[in-house]
Amino acid sequence: MCRRHNAGKTAHGAHDDEEKSDTGPVRKKGKAAAASAGGTRTKLSQLEGMLRRKEGATIAQIATTLDWQPHSVRGAISGSLKKKRGLTITNQTTEDGCRVFRIV
Repeated sequence: MCRRHNAGKTAHGAHDDEEKSDTGPVRKKGKAAAASAGGTRTKLSQLEGMLRRKEGATIAQIATTLDWQPHSVRGAISGSLKKKRGLTITNQTTEDGCRVFRIV
């Protein structure tokens, strides 16, 4: 096996992101298990929360908070929130030229 494919294996050949169960087969740790264990919110839920605020949020504010690139923020708003979740998102240009996005 090449190094690239062997990188995630441990000494016994199991992947690091798998956990063994005494009652069943090997299960992979999913995002849901990780999120519920630590109580952390997903980035999409953080994005939705920022857009639900009365003052809304700019692309720059969201990108800084979520540590995303601006094009990723625009893609998440367009794809995940508008198309997949069916939310209505408006934007308004302020006097200083910034666009403020909000969920209505």
